Amino acid sequence: MTTAQRYESAREIYKNMGVDTDKAVETLKNIHISMHCWQGDDVTGFDHDGPLTGGIQATGNYPGKARTPEELMADIDKVFSLVPGKHKLNLHASYAIFEDGEFADRDKLEPKHFKKWVEFAKERGIGLDFNPTFFSHSKVVDGLTLSSPIDEVRNFWIEHGKACVRISQYFAEELGIPCAMNIWIPDGYKDIPADRMGPRARFKDSLDQILSIPYDKSKVLVCLESKVFGIGLESYTVGSSEFTINYAANNDIISLMDNGHYHPTELVSDKISSMLLFNEKIALHVTRPVRWDSDHVVLFDDETREIAKEIVRNDAIDRVLLALDFFDASINRISAWTVGMRNMQKALLYALVSPNKKFKELQDTNQFTELMAMQEEMKIYPFGDVWDYFCEKNNVPVKGEWFKEVKKYEEEVLSKRA
Repeated sequence: MTTAQRYESAREIYKNMGVDTDKAVETLKNIHISMHCWQGDDVTGFDHDGPLTGGIQATGNYPGKARTPEELMADIDKVFSLVPGKHKLNLHASYAIFEDGEFADRDKLEPKHFKKWVEFAKERGIGLDFNPTFFSHSKVVDGLTLSSPIDEVRNFWIEHGKACVRISQYFAEELGIPCAMNIWIPDGYKDIPADRMGPRARFKDSLDQILSIPYDKSKVLVCLESKVFGIGLESYTVGSSEFTINYAANNDIISLMDNGHYHPTELVSDKISSMLLFNEKIALHVTRPVRWDSDHVVLFDDETREIAKEIVRNDAIDRVLLALDFFDASINRISAWTVGMRNMQKALLYALVSPNKKFKELQDTNQFTELMAMQEEMKIYPFGDVWDYFCEKNNVPVKGEWFKEVKKYEEEVLSKRA
């Protein structure tokens, strides 16, 4: 049977459950995931030569890492050719591109330092998202940035944040697509702090100063991301979940949840419904923590599916800013990106072809036996045939055929990078 024939069969099977697979496929086509640029070069960026610092660590040494903007852009293009639909690209400030020997430190960054990224996005008809880079820099003093008690340090990072707001608006105006600008800091302490309030008060003041500059809130969607701990910051993190949620709520910005940034027993999928009740929009960084925030490649696993279900069954597709965040240097980086992107889309499609209305009715009428039975039966419905059809319809490889393209790219391109 052809992919189309298998899809026709699957469509009829799902139709008997009240699911319109044609609508699901069309809906998925219009969900734009923000793909992070930093998987391609192990979060190195182009503005420093030193190691990663600030609780961030990329492990592995697989050959073929992107070393230049041109190589990174080529790798991103390759991934986009293997992932169905059209998406966004998520940049960190450390990926500024300097020309003709010019260099600007992070507090002096300007839109012109990202002109090539805008050109890249325009040529492909995609949007850009952005992140200030509060790590891997000499001005991260004793693990602190926006919460530092040293005025010179804190002011440097405040100016960096302001610069990033201006750059984000530049992205939005040039591309005609709103730019989500996410603020995350690594600030914290290895051991039990003597003062928890002081650093958070300074962080709050720093954020107030960053957001005091004029910007168009319809174009720049400022997000604030929490963290539970980091390497060397095990006992206390300034930007805790409680801090970021409260600050976002009180300052009309967006709360961002990274599902690696919580205790191992916490699930972001369980938090989404509560956040949606009190916020017009929320933002997500989807990753895969393995015992801690290890940023493993996103799989088609239980939590990824549950996150997608919460987005879909709460009619929140237009209310959730969806991005990925992982960096695995132990495997082919093109493959890592492609697996993660396709798995996030699979999870969304799995949610879209679920009889969510029927499931809710069963729950509301206390028919828990039938609910469990139906949920289990749906797990072996021909979801894969719908996914294959979606891929074919969007002119990307079906099933594992994409991996052949990755291997070919490795042989012809990646293997030649010394």
